[in-house]
Amino acid sequence: MDDAAVRLARHGPALLRWSVGLVFLWFGVLKLFPGTSPAEAVAVRAATRMTFGVLPPDAVAPLLALMETAIGVGLLTGLLLRLTLAVFFCHMAGVFLALFLLADEMWQDGFLVPTMEGQYIVKNVVLIAAGLVVAAGERGRRARRRACGPRARPEP
Repeated sequence: MDDAAVRLARHGPALLRWSVGLVFLWFGVLKLFPGTSPAEAVAVRAATRMTFGVLPPDAVAPLLALMETAIGVGLLTGLLLRLTLAVFFCHMAGVFLALFLLADEMWQDGFLVPTMEGQYIVKNVVLIAAGLVVAAGERGRRARRRACGPRARPEP
């Protein structure tokens, strides 16, 4: 392999982690300011349905904003990455539930023709794939660290 391919293979998971983290941070911060996120209304309606109305719409929006912002920060920094990835995948599952919970808003002329809102959700398969690569990279990094054993400490 040439040097560029080796570097990309080595740093690809980190690049994906940072890029997905930036997207989540950006979109999460947008949701902190009502009316600035084009996905806010659909996200709030879907999350309200998922919680059977237990969480009122005015509470859902800031909670989604905080969750997405926290996912973004976790991915960007790498801190609590396993927890961040778990929350990320749960969030993605909730996002995809909207395709069924709000089916009349997500599909036109049958199941295979998404509306603009449906397209916004379906494209998240790319984010899920990126999350899987990040998770695999993290798992591989941890396995390599365990295989190498504890670092030798210099003697005083």
